Amino acid sequence: MLDDIRHCSFSARLDCHYLVQAPEAVEADALLFVTLHGFGQTPEMMLPLTEKLVGRRHVVASLEGPSSFFLPSQPGEKLGAGCCWVTNRHSSSAIRLHHDMVRHVLCEAGREYGIPPERRFLVGFSQPVGLNYRFAAASPDAVRGVIGLCGGIPGDWETGAYSPVKAAVLHIARREDEYYPPEKTELYAEKLRLRCEDVEFHMMDGGHRFPSKGNVIVEGWLGRILG
Repeated sequence: MLDDIRHCSFSARLDCHYLVQAPEAVEADALLFVTLHGFGQTPEMMLPLTEKLVGRRHVVASLEGPSSFFLPSQPGEKLGAGCCWVTNRHSSSAIRLHHDMVRHVLCEAGREYGIPPERRFLVGFSQPVGLNYRFAAASPDAVRGVIGLCGGIPGDWETGAYSPVKAAVLHIARREDEYYPPEKTELYAEKLRLRCEDVEFHMMDGGHRFPSKGNVIVEGWLGRILG
């Protein structure tokens, strides 16, 4: 009988992973970018893409999604693996885990390279973009800025109990994005400003791919917010 079924939960230790790329000599004005890959991707993929986006003089920490799975392959090919951040099953637990992971890497890498919170940034491509906006609202002093690339905003962003976001936000969307079409993303700037005082929005040509040519946009944005 269904009435006899109880839902139980428990916490277990999880080993989390991230990659770090830093210049040989970290200058006093260097920035820390904690970057999160898209659905089915890996930190190895996201690290060089982010480095090209922000430049080689900064520290980049590429975090791995906590859930891994086999990717589809052709007969005879070796199975590849990808990772993700959240699904609609037990999403509140995944959101909490995302916050814990991001906070840990920001603090650990920031201490290691002597980069304070006002010079730390959070980057996400596709799936983790909305999660990163949630984090910025939950931890208002953790980062100076958030860069969202080809992703969405939380479904309850307009109605949820979010704190004001102190971090500056840069959101880059693409006109031919098949997952986040422009009829939705064109509204993001206005919606983000409900919680964020400083929002910059750009629409680039192309489909759902990492905007490698967005480095000019990022450079200008960093120059503006850091003075």
